[in-house]
Amino acid sequence: MAASKVEIWHRPSCSKSRGALEILREAGIEPVVVDYVANPPTKARLHQAIADAGLSVREAIRSKEAEYAARGLADPALSDDALLEAMVAAPILINRPFVFTPKGVRLCRPPETVLELL
Repeated sequence: MAASKVEIWHRPSCSKSRGALEILREAGIEPVVVDYVANPPTKARLHQAIADAGLSVREAIRSKEAEYAARGLADPALSDDALLEAMVAAPILINRPFVFTPKGVRLCRPPETVLELL
């Protein structure tokens, strides 16, 4: 598998993200590593990644982040669009790691989920 066909939205401080990256590298894959906090995806790309991973927007948001409470995102009346806007504005709210391969997209929590994509 060509490394250019594998991408990970990575956060070095996250053990799950580090674990998924390690599994990829152990499999001989050097993915494109995207620091999604420094370089957040567009709203359209984020929405597509969430859909391709088979998740709801709420499943893809980090509800334990202080930013989640600060922005009042627990409100069930908020639309997916409003949640996506918040995630793009504060990318720390995007759950991680998302891994993209020719076989699909997954939120790799636990990190071993990445094996489904190899």
